[in-house]
Amino acid sequence: MTRLSKILVSFWSRAQPFQSSGRVITTQWRRSCASMAPAVRVAERTQIRDSEDEIEVKSKQKAADISPNLTDKFGRHHTYLRISLTERCNLRCQYCMPSDGVELTPKQKLLSTGEIIKLSEIFVKEGIQKIRLTGGEPLVRSDLIEIIGALNDLRPHGLENIAMTTNGITLARKLPQLKANGLDSLNISLDTLIPAKFEFITRRKGWDRVMKGIDTAVELGYGPVKVNCVVMRGVNEEEICDFVALTENKNVDIRFIEYMPFDGNKWNFKKMVSYNDMLDIIKLKWPDIQRIQDRPNDTSKAYKVPGFEGQIGFITSMSEHFCGSCNRLRITADGNLKVCLFGNSEVSLRDMIRSTNDDTEILDVIGAAVKRKKKQHAGMFDLARMKNRPMILIGTQQKFYSLSSAKVRIFNIVNHLNQTIKLNCSMMAVRNLHIDKKSAFKYWEKEPDDKDDMTENYWEIKLSEDSSVVKGDNKYTTFISDHVFNSNDNYSNKQSCDKQLTHVDSSGKAKMVDVGGKNETYRVAMATGTIILGKEAFDLLRDNKIKKGDVLSVANIAGIMGAKRTHDLIPLCHNIPLSKVSVDFMLEETTHSVIITSKVKTYGKTGVEIEAITAVSIAAVTIYDMCKAVTKSMVINDIKLLHKSGGASGDYNSGEN
Repeated sequence: MTRLSKILVSFWSRAQPFQSSGRVITTQWRRSCASMAPAVRVAERTQIRDSEDEIEVKSKQKAADISPNLTDKFGRHHTYLRISLTERCNLRCQYCMPSDGVELTPKQKLLSTGEIIKLSEIFVKEGIQKIRLTGGEPLVRSDLIEIIGALNDLRPHGLENIAMTTNGITLARKLPQLKANGLDSLNISLDTLIPAKFEFITRRKGWDRVMKGIDTAVELGYGPVKVNCVVMRGVNEEEICDFVALTENKNVDIRFIEYMPFDGNKWNFKKMVSYNDMLDIIKLKWPDIQRIQDRPNDTSKAYKVPGFEGQIGFITSMSEHFCGSCNRLRITADGNLKVCLFGNSEVSLRDMIRSTNDDTEILDVIGAAVKRKKKQHAGMFDLARMKNRPMILIGTQQKFYSLSSAKVRIFNIVNHLNQTIKLNCSMMAVRNLHIDKKSAFKYWEKEPDDKDDMTENYWEIKLSEDSSVVKGDNKYTTFISDHVFNSNDNYSNKQSCDKQLTHVDSSGKAKMVDVGGKNETYRVAMATGTIILGKEAFDLLRDNKIKKGDVLSVANIAGIMGAKRTHDLIPLCHNIPLSKVSVDFMLEETTHSVIITSKVKTYGKTGVEIEAITAVSIAAVTIYDMCKAVTKSMVINDIKLLHKSGGASGDYNSGEN
């Protein structure tokens, strides 16, 4: 009798009576390649052993083996299941767990070992090819080795990869046995290479043990070992290059993760360091870093420094979503199915598996949930406002879908809002300072009187809504080694000066501001606006059936041209050399509107706020022009500045000033 059979027998013996016991799971669907979406084409690269043709053939073969229950209405085939084994963890990372802790689910409401294996078997027989075990911290579960062994018995049914994400605290001791039982790949979380800072971030000791776990994994042949690093502004972004250097002689894949909003972590978008910002930091030291080919359905954008043994990647959930290739489903420790990490809607599989042995009923629930999966998750500002589980509980009371289908808002987003927030306390300036490495480490080794207060106030720049950073005062500082540097000595008390119109002289006549004496700085501005189309025009635009052509492509070009010609349109604006202009659109189904967002960058003596607003305005008017044959009742509204940074006046963020 196999290990899987023993576990299932034990599970069924404890469960309540079912209509028919010992029923073999069958799939009642017809495999049809023609009904599946085209397989993902993979470009040739040396890092992938299979050739392009071999991968394409394999992808098509796998797509034919996936049940319609795991295919959503956008043609995405879900082959990857993440199962949270526990809500418990032996660390207390700030971005993962609220400072006041979480209320743990009673044990009887968590999935048992047998239920985990039973659900895994159902999903694998429907086409799941990879299962990742997460938490909490999966290594705190005493039956982990037994679970991995039982999953290993599912390989004849199509399971190809058993993976685990861990904080690595107890990994080194347990890994040999986990590998022997079938564990194929590892992700290890590590946010700092400074032991003292590790304790501040996680509120626990253990950095040495995590590093030992990484080294043990490399020695046992896991390659590459993936190391997950959540990058937070004012916390660890100065260590990005140190993490890259770790790949020089070690077969690891450092995955830099954009800081994401979850309930309880007090997410603030100014803490987020975007993918582009991280890459800019790395290119200062390794300008020859190369973009390498991603594997199919990878969430990470892969890069490699030539000659280095390992590689790095960026998980850009906030600035550049990868929803179009998402093939992931999640089961929480209490048995709820989440079809999207950022979604707040769940369906209970625990209750289903405890109330019926009819697998077709369970599959109907799974299929209905998958079909309700949205085309993509909301933008970063919407995510920050949405109610969701704390990260510790994803991977509790939530909103559940009923079995009846619900009306779902569908977002068709051309490109995600690419947020790049530059604090006055820029790390570019800090990196240019000469800092003695020993004294820098000495700073992190200082012992706080109160560790929680230290965690909140000492090593992290305060970014609360009422902080001086938001208000623009020069009272916040960046701590480097044993010294304190003002973030910008020239950032003045000009804020306190009497406000006046700069384009009007003392006699009330219009004038052009003289910027000749100003310092050149890096400046960014973002603006937004909305055009309400009405249902008919919206449907035609969404389906690209407007007679004049591709509305959004034309509006995009028009918006960029408008930003570049702002000085011709607005009389007293300076002619500014723009380094970057982008215009993005989000289609809002429920209001039949298009939300337009622009972002403009320059390095110069004056800001680009007006250029950003002009880009939005011209794009909106262009959409009106393209659609006016359908309706003339369109409304353009809510055009405003979202963000600006750079210059003597400091940062501005809509809603905070």
